[in-house]
Amino acid sequence: MTNKTQIKVVIKGLVQGVFYRVHTKNTADKLGIKGYVKNLANGSVEAVFEGDPDAIARMIDWCLKGPEISRIDNIQTQEIKTLSNFKIFEIRY
Repeated sequence: MTNKTQIKVVIKGLVQGVFYRVHTKNTADKLGIKGYVKNLANGSVEAVFEGDPDAIARMIDWCLKGPEISRIDNIQTQEIKTLSNFKIFEIRY
């Protein structure tokens, strides 16, 4: 059985209009992470990452930096106890 975990992340700062979601999807795909990323009405970005705990730790490290043009002010993480068993990583609108 695979050891998987699921984390919800909210990224605040200059994260909309800088291709943050596209870069997040590309990075998640490279790391084999499933889930989604979407813009929130308050200007933040929300993502749910599901997969190997080491890959998720690397994904969160990436989120702290984001794409070059972004500015990250704060990241909030929350572990989700029940897995969603996502099939892909998608950008939600």
